[in-house]
Amino acid sequence: QVQLVESGGGLVQAGGSLRLSCAASGRTFSSYAMGWFRQAPGKEREFVAVISRFSDSTYIAAVKGRFTISRDNAKNTVYLQMNRLKPEDTAVYYCAADTSMPALVTGTGDYWGQGTQVTVSS
Repeated sequence: QVQLVESGGGLVQAGGSLRLSCAASGRTFSSYAMGWFRQAPGKEREFVAVISRFSDSTYIAAVKGRFTISRDNAKNTVYLQMNRLKPEDTAVYYCAADTSMPALVTGTGDYWGQGTQVTVSS
C-alpha cells in the first residue's frame, strides 16, 4: 500500500512559478513510476508528466519546456517544478504511482493523492 500526499499548490500570477511535492509512504518508493495529472473545472483529468524508476521523464506538449518532474528516492518524494505558468494551467493537480509506467500514463495507476489546487491569475 502506498499513500501519497501532495503539497505546494496555491495562487500565482501568470508567468510565475510553483513547485509541487508529493510525499509517498512505504519503503519501495524507488520501485514505482510516479506521475502528475491535473483536472480543470468541467474537464476530464489529464496526464501531465511521468517519471520512471530510472528517472526517465515524459510530458504532455502543453507543459514541455515549462514543467520539470523529478524524484528524490531518499526522501520518497516526487516534484513538479512549474515555470512560466499560464491561466490554462489552473487545475487540481494529483500525484499518482504505479509499478507499471504504461498504466500510470493512461491514468489507471494504483495509487492517487488527494490533490492540490493550482490557480494562475491573468
